[in-house]
Amino acid sequence: MSDQQNEPQKNNPLHGLSLEKIVTALEAHYGWEHLGQLINIRCFQSDPSIKSSLKFLRKTPWARSKVEDLYIKTRF
Repeated sequence: MSDQQNEPQKNNPLHGLSLEKIVTALEAHYGWEHLGQLINIRCFQSDPSIKSSLKFLRKTPWARSKVEDLYIKTRF
């Protein structure tokens, strides 16, 4: 790849991170209860798990965006 092809990812803080890594890191940092307060989605509030959260977030772009934004704001 040329340098120009890599440039769009250069400033992307999520580059190289899977959704699973993001959710796992947020859950470890905040815990499910606090995460469910920060992002009001049922997969974080009712019987939460990484697997169920990933299933929901992969199908729901607006929710995934909120999770990614929180991850960026948390600055791991």
